[in-house]
Amino acid sequence: MIDFHCHVDLYPNPHEIARECRERSLRLLSVTTTPSAWDGTSALGGGTIITALGLHPQLAHERKGELPLFDRILPGSAYVGEVGLDEAPEFKTHWQDQVDVFRHVLNACNEAGGRVMSIHSRRASSPVLDLLEQYPGSGTPILHWFTGTVGELNRAISLGCWFSVGPAMLKSKRVKDLVMKMPRERVLTESDGPFAQLGGRSILPWEVGVAVDALAGCWDLDPGLVVRTLSENLSKLSAGASIGSEA
Repeated sequence: MIDFHCHVDLYPNPHEIARECRERSLRLLSVTTTPSAWDGTSALGGGTIITALGLHPQLAHERKGELPLFDRILPGSAYVGEVGLDEAPEFKTHWQDQVDVFRHVLNACNEAGGRVMSIHSRRASSPVLDLLEQYPGSGTPILHWFTGTVGELNRAISLGCWFSVGPAMLKSKRVKDLVMKMPRERVLTESDGPFAQLGGRSILPWEVGVAVDALAGCWDLDPGLVVRTLSENLSKLSAGASIGSEA
């Protein structure tokens, strides 16, 4: 199983969660929300858990002062996330800070030779794609929980974007219709735990199997074939990661 977007460090019991993931051989991308969280989150990694360096758009206005730290850590991380833009009303006040931070991240990744990036684009698909278009050398963008329009999806596909999809987002028929239009060879599963909910509680990383079953329905495939496709996708993506033995 693959969970390509999870906030392991933000569970109440992160060490137990990380241990369980390794015991289950769950291949997981542990994203961070601030550069200052890197050391603690990295300590939870190893084995089947990869750590990504991030600065979440919802925190951009508070943590933009950590960009120099981001730059210092980046040479040692092949994966970046969670980064991006969020145009929800409660974060619009800090829109320029978000854009400045995301632009800085993309430029840094570009100068570093490219990174695999897990990207947040809530209500901001077009602005995210605009910036990705300006930094084509920034790496491989993976749009986490993408819910844009069909037109934005087509544009993202043309820009080489990948997509990570989870049980919570696949409850929506509109999103399922989008997923059916995504290139299967560029799709991975995610949990977005502990923020995403399953059955009224925080989803656990290994419950991405629910997304596998949903993809089986979308793609009209046996779940076993879905698992194999996702595994092949991750192998291809990892082979192209810029640096790092973790991949």
